[in-house]
Amino acid sequence: MKLLLIDDHALFRDGLTLLMTLRLRLPGESLEVLQAGNLGEAAAVLALHPDVSLALLDLGLPDHQGLGTLHLWRELAPHVPVVVLSADDRPDTIISAIDAGASGFIPKTVHTAVMQEAISRVLAGGVYLPALPCAHGAEAGHWLDDPLDGEEALDGMGFSDRQVDVLRLLIEGKANKEICRLLNLSESTVKTHLGAIFRKLKVNSRTQAVVAIAKAGVSLKPAL
Repeated sequence: MKLLLIDDHALFRDGLTLLMTLRLRLPGESLEVLQAGNLGEAAAVLALHPDVSLALLDLGLPDHQGLGTLHLWRELAPHVPVVVLSADDRPDTIISAIDAGASGFIPKTVHTAVMQEAISRVLAGGVYLPALPCAHGAEAGHWLDDPLDGEEALDGMGFSDRQVDVLRLLIEGKANKEICRLLNLSESTVKTHLGAIFRKLKVNSRTQAVVAIAKAGVSLKPAL
């Protein structure tokens, strides 16, 4: 598995690369960490390694700043899941990043052990969010990673199997058209499922749904 780390601080990149190489354990897979100091370099790396499985993206780069960095990366590599890795851990920034299609958000302020666990969860197909206001418990964050726990929990909340499929893809940041294609559903059917999901979670948007699932600690495996 190849992971692309995009950050303008070489020392941070080297340290995190060493941490992941030595401590992350992926069943049956080896991990190769590629590095880039800005989006221009990231594009060049991606051209040489189109099989990158995940990107870790800092929002403060020499060539781009803020959430615009995430939008540009999504345009550059829409097929590569991305996790924001940032020192800006304000709730608005976290929620906006998820709304823009990030698969997770890891603050740079977390301890090494939390960073390690968060990356492991994301690489395994889960979603990581740091603690948000009103989140349950005192943990550093909540993960979506255990398929049995997630399916059982959602079944108990009255979700149908198809609604769970839609919710998985929503959590992965898929747009409605992508969900339609992947599940072979019409756009009106997907909108109907999303409406039902929002009502059951008592939310009004895709962003609120992802955050609600994370706060509840519900676990889901990747859709595909």
